[in-house]
Amino acid sequence: MPSLFPSASALSATFGASSPFHTRQQQQQQSAPVKRSPYAARTELYQAWDALEDAKKKTQQIGNEVVKEYTKASNVAQAKAGHIELYSAKYYAACTFGGLMACGFTHWAVTPLDLVKCRRQVDSKLYTGNMDGWRKIIAADGTRGIYTGGSPTFFGYSIQGALKYGGYEFFKKFYSDLAGEENAVKYKTYVYLAGSASAEFFADIGLCPLEAVKVRMQTTIPPFATGTLNGINKIVSTEGVAGLYKGLYPLWARQIPYTMMKFASFETIVEMIYHRLPGQKSDYSKGAQTGVAFTGGYLAGILCAIVSHPADVMVSKLNSNRLPGEGSGAAVSRIYKDIGFGGLWNGLPVRIVMIGTLTGLQWMIYDSFKIFMGLPTTGGAAPPKESVTAELKSLVK
Repeated sequence: MPSLFPSASALSATFGASSPFHTRQQQQQQSAPVKRSPYAARTELYQAWDALEDAKKKTQQIGNEVVKEYTKASNVAQAKAGHIELYSAKYYAACTFGGLMACGFTHWAVTPLDLVKCRRQVDSKLYTGNMDGWRKIIAADGTRGIYTGGSPTFFGYSIQGALKYGGYEFFKKFYSDLAGEENAVKYKTYVYLAGSASAEFFADIGLCPLEAVKVRMQTTIPPFATGTLNGINKIVSTEGVAGLYKGLYPLWARQIPYTMMKFASFETIVEMIYHRLPGQKSDYSKGAQTGVAFTGGYLAGILCAIVSHPADVMVSKLNSNRLPGEGSGAAVSRIYKDIGFGGLWNGLPVRIVMIGTLTGLQWMIYDSFKIFMGLPTTGGAAPPKESVTAELKSLVK
């Protein structure tokens, strides 16, 4: 019958030198160095290597180099521009250029989404979804086809972004001064709303002609024009200069509520984020501040898309289906009878994704440019003059 207890050899193999059965000879044999074969690798020459750790170190090195070059370029730009006093003409010019950078490229980048959205707003049965739309467009017009209307989009929204962001900074300060320091803080949301509405009013005047060309290029198959100038010439030759502005009222109806929501909600969301984070905004790095700007912008963009979508649908319909000589009110009434209330919400899910991403990127680019030029980022009430110098110093360290 086998024993229920382990043998001495089993205990010795398991516990090694701690076993009382481990002989002195066995201990000497184990402690003696093992003779290496000439074919065995010399393990002391090779350090333990972790691929993930190595990738982290390389990424950190690249990041440090990027930050170093970014800081160097920022210092050069600030030296060339000179000191930019807050709320000066140079400050508003910098904000205007930042808005141009933020809006033109980002709107152009989402042209494929915008193209499918506009065509589905005009004919909801044309495509079953984005992928179906892109597949059919590429099959018919090639890869370039998904960027139909990209040229007027880039130029139009560059102009609009410049006037919108630069104008917002100007009007926000203007209305804050009218209200007085105490009321500007107490009723800051109303200041944001009034400033953004005023800025967008003028920005849309610059956008409208190019928006008309863009919408017609995107909602006609094949596109009615080959490019921006060709489209403008065709509209002016058949309808006069007024034809470029026949969508201005619906554009105001779409863009002014959109921009009011975009700026007011962004300012509020960013303020709430910093309120819940430890420390103050100036305690956080440039990268962290731009991350907050993207997050706040994306959330604000979702609200913007919902508020402005019915007017966006109506703009697409008016630019593609408005009859010659038909008044704006009559055209809106006719189109609404055709599509009904539900038709005003065609393409909303696509627009939420598009506008959320778009708005997040725009705020991130805009605030990144402000940091690059040594200016404080957007978010919350306008800082008092005595705190501006300290905040600027903390940002350019």
